[in-house]
Amino acid sequence: MVKRSLATTPESELLVLQEAAKLITRSTNPEPAIQGILRLLSQLLGLNRGRVLLPCPEDGTLKITHAYGLTAEERDRGHYFIGEGITGKVFQSGRVALIQNIDEEPEYLARAVDRTTLPEEAVAFIAVPIITDDYPVGVLAVHRLRNRTRPFQRDVALLQVVATLVGQVLRVKDLVAETTRDLLSENLMLKSTLESKAVHYGIIGRSAVLQQAIHQALQVAKTATTVLLLGESGTGKERFARMQHLASDRAEGPFVSINCAAIPSSLIESELFGHEKGAFTGATAMKRGKVEIASGGTLFLDEIGDLDLDLQAKLLRLLEQKVVQRVGSNKDLPVDVRIVAATHKNLQEAVNENRFRLDLFYRLNVFPIRLPPLRSRQGDVPILAHHFLNSANQEFERRLAFGAGAIETLDGYPWPGNIRQLENLIKRAVLLSNEQTISRELIKRILADEEGIASPDATQGHFVREPHPSPDTPTPIRPLRSTDHLRPYARVQADEAEQIEEAIRHCMGNKTRAAYSLGMTPRQLRYRIKKLGLSV
Repeated sequence: MVKRSLATTPESELLVLQEAAKLITRSTNPEPAIQGILRLLSQLLGLNRGRVLLPCPEDGTLKITHAYGLTAEERDRGHYFIGEGITGKVFQSGRVALIQNIDEEPEYLARAVDRTTLPEEAVAFIAVPIITDDYPVGVLAVHRLRNRTRPFQRDVALLQVVATLVGQVLRVKDLVAETTRDLLSENLMLKSTLESKAVHYGIIGRSAVLQQAIHQALQVAKTATTVLLLGESGTGKERFARMQHLASDRAEGPFVSINCAAIPSSLIESELFGHEKGAFTGATAMKRGKVEIASGGTLFLDEIGDLDLDLQAKLLRLLEQKVVQRVGSNKDLPVDVRIVAATHKNLQEAVNENRFRLDLFYRLNVFPIRLPPLRSRQGDVPILAHHFLNSANQEFERRLAFGAGAIETLDGYPWPGNIRQLENLIKRAVLLSNEQTISRELIKRILADEEGIASPDATQGHFVREPHPSPDTPTPIRPLRSTDHLRPYARVQADEAEQIEEAIRHCMGNKTRAAYSLGMTPRQLRYRIKKLGLSV
């Protein structure tokens, strides 16, 4: 048999690569670029019926998504389970397959292209993995006649370069899609924020647990009921108290706030109730207390669990009789004030340990509202992050945006310091960034600086339940590993399935958080879910 030859030279191979590079730079749309590359392989090098197979999002099988020289029917037939046939094994292993004669290879399935449509002489099949971020994302495959003068290894080497170019096209597509999703998500966030009843009061977020707390707060706002705000530090208790005031009939009156933990015990009675001239050394003039000043409006008592027992008794009298006595006076002064109290402590435990009066607890606990920690507010971290970025840009006269992966990194962190910690981190990132975007790497470095911080309710590495949670409050998740300790790419093992499913359950279905909790990137986790066929 006379060997057939194709007039190909190193120059023609270089031409293929040059033209392929041009196709990539002309468009972010992968279809014409990949189609053009496959056409070049066929027309200039005789690498025919080129196809690119990618995992199908619906069922995880490999399907022909781009092809040249295949009919629509042949493309439709070209789908394979991971590990099935030559194509499936190339994707599973990440290694090149060179079949010099498809008629002598039992694992070659001839599913897409029927053997009878090919030349009668020996036909070879070459399949190379498309690698992105160190793991296979697809397969590039071609036919060629075996009896050609050009060595197989030159074709394999060329196809590996082309597969890298195709991988870049697909990566650009993913980045464009990610950017588009981010923009749409940001628009939805802004729309959601504008539609929120609480945005007028500076409370931002759309998670179900936050909306429940907002609904409860607005439900009781127009009454005279005493409200007790419960939750970790940094969850926005003062903002909720201000919302209570502004949404009430007392909105025209004063809103007065006092942090019971920030004032020495020797001074807090005077701060709350005022004092007469000469009541004690240094009292050179009469002073009105916070309660008097708040008359006609709302008094917010933050960290009320830190009040001394003696002051608790006087506060109880205020709640029961609506009167106060200044220090150094026996005269009752009537006041018209609505009390909103807050604490991050477990007051029931304090009562049991005789550190808080039972009668005062019942007076305060008329309408408790539990504010959710940020880690339980699914979907709110991106909204808050964009809000704080806009504020920081204005404050520091910058015009930064979040880079690829930055929001995912923020969303995967457990935030032991809650909203206050997130706001401070965004400000620091704006000040530290020397580029036009806040990169994922910068976010990870800042988070690494804070990795020693644990939740106030963390014990033995787990976030524990808050006492008596609301029925709608999700189970808190375990703290996540530092994003600087992500595992390198490794082959998928069958025994990983149970660990992955457990992590996703602990993270309440949030795959980004689950990925970081396992020491993976979100992309690595998605790949493993597909490879293992998990329905999560």
